[in-house]
Amino acid sequence: MIRRMATDQRDATHPIPRFPDGFLWGVSTSAHQIEGAADRRGPSVWDSFTAEPGRVKDGSTAAVACDHYHRYPEDVALLAGLGVDAYRFSVSWPRVNSPGGLDFYDRLVDELCAAGVRPVPTLFHWDLPVDLDWLERDTAYRFADHVSAVAARLGDRVGKWITLNEPAEHTLLGHALGTHAPGRQLLFDALPVAHHQLLGHGMAVRALRAAGATDVGIANSHGPTWPASQEPADVEAAAFYDLLLNRLFAEPVLLGEYPEGMGELMPGDVQSDLKVIAEPLDFYGVNYYAPTRVGAPQGTEIEFGGVRMPAELPFSVQEIEGVPVTDFGWPVVPEGLTELLTTFKDRYGDRLPPVVITENGCSYPGVDDQNRIAYLDGHLRALHRAVEAGVDVRGYFVWSLMDNFEWAEGYERRFGLVHVDFETLARTPKASYTWLRDVLRAQR
Repeated sequence: MIRRMATDQRDATHPIPRFPDGFLWGVSTSAHQIEGAADRRGPSVWDSFTAEPGRVKDGSTAAVACDHYHRYPEDVALLAGLGVDAYRFSVSWPRVNSPGGLDFYDRLVDELCAAGVRPVPTLFHWDLPVDLDWLERDTAYRFADHVSAVAARLGDRVGKWITLNEPAEHTLLGHALGTHAPGRQLLFDALPVAHHQLLGHGMAVRALRAAGATDVGIANSHGPTWPASQEPADVEAAAFYDLLLNRLFAEPVLLGEYPEGMGELMPGDVQSDLKVIAEPLDFYGVNYYAPTRVGAPQGTEIEFGGVRMPAELPFSVQEIEGVPVTDFGWPVVPEGLTELLTTFKDRYGDRLPPVVITENGCSYPGVDDQNRIAYLDGHLRALHRAVEAGVDVRGYFVWSLMDNFEWAEGYERRFGLVHVDFETLARTPKASYTWLRDVLRAQR
């Protein structure tokens, strides 16, 4: 029997329940997706990837994107008008490596502070400098140097830091399946990428502590894994998927150990590395979009949610029936967020730091985006149920402030609260922007 959970419907007659005092409200973006100004930074693996024909569905690149590099005062004004407490952005490693690259982030942080919006930088969000490679251990050390440079420049105004964004996706999509940069198809030979990113995370935590940081976390993507049936083959496949996408990236950080059977597949002195990887955190960032229904392998290549799944994988990702989907084809299941967080609380106990939802959002077209309002409404109610169940949740960040370059999808998917006309670059707040502004006012 397939597990199903009823999706929330927006209840306009009842306000969003009140979250605890001090709860942090924010929105998120990433450098490569919005900044543009490619001539003001060095090349990244994403520049090389998008230059290859057929890699991006609409053939576009992020050379201009939203031109946030030049238009950041306008975008900070949108943040202030929205009424968020914080803005999670990422710092482009290739830009930092370029002359004057940190000057941009200096200006951005100053603008945010002047507007009363807390800057929350993410120090790696997939745009690796083209001369580096996460298959190589040295990249973890280079990342620590990058973090030290950024912290030395911005640490007097930045209190909250995020080391990595979604190392699972960067490993799986970029190095195992090849649908993201750098476009490798290594399957399980990509596991060193996971280990070296996690090692880089631990080194980054140490570098931030050395710079005086007291509020440090990571942004890992997680979601419940539901077996397609209770048949042993489906249950086994779902357990492996959960290990690969959830436990493999949570347990080294939270417990200082790899799940059973995984540590021996990693390179180097794994036990020594795990002591670095498990540096204590002040919060644990969770990016949540949807649960995944998983069954036994079907022996054929399939495409799911825009990702090609080779026949060789020991599982198959299947449709969750009876729920709405976004225009990306992703299932809309708010209760999955409650399930995920309560599962983590039960699984990791006091080893789980306070949680911040560092991304949650959806892709829908149009400016009158009632579907996005319903999505956010349902997920905020689901998040509040997790708080009521005893999960220590400290904040929530919507993905994303504005429509942007959506990686291999190009500009066809729109996740923003603000519409961007990619011809004129004009910004237009959507209905969801106004809705969220009113929700935040009611939370004060």
